Amino acid sequence: MSGKRKGKESDEGILVVAENRQARRDFEILDTVEAGMVLLGWEVKSIRAGEINLRDSYIRPKGGEMFLVGCSIKPWKTSRVEESPERRDRKLLLHSDEIKKLDEQTVRKGLSLVAMKLYFKSGKIKLLLGVGRGKKLHDKRQDVKKREADREMARVMRKR
Repeated sequence: MSGKRKGKESDEGILVVAENRQARRDFEILDTVEAGMVLLGWEVKSIRAGEINLRDSYIRPKGGEMFLVGCSIKPWKTSRVEESPERRDRKLLLHSDEIKKLDEQTVRKGLSLVAMKLYFKSGKIKLLLGVGRGKKLHDKRQDVKKREADREMARVMRKR
């Protein structure tokens, strides 16, 4: 493995490896929660190399625990792929009160849990979860109109 990691590093020592940009487009994010993940060794190596895709991944509660579903991590070149599949449910590390709160929000309020960002923080892999409500088509259209209006306003301000 080369000594360089793929991703963008911020001022706080956080190295963003993967981002689910579609999450903000499809969901109105009301709250975010940071969680750790239970990973295999080859998965950590692949994540360091940037071989991960968070698109279409979500969080599902199972038996009092939270699992990341739909996330694909490409197998590391020397790993035994037949023993560990590319797409599998990965357990998230959260406090029990956080799990109860998130479970309550998804069941009672009808909100969704979406994987938004995967990053390194102090040498540990963290996942940023978004608690949100799905956007309707007209909400997405309003966002596009607002974005275009903001761009036009910035363009006019630059000319002056």
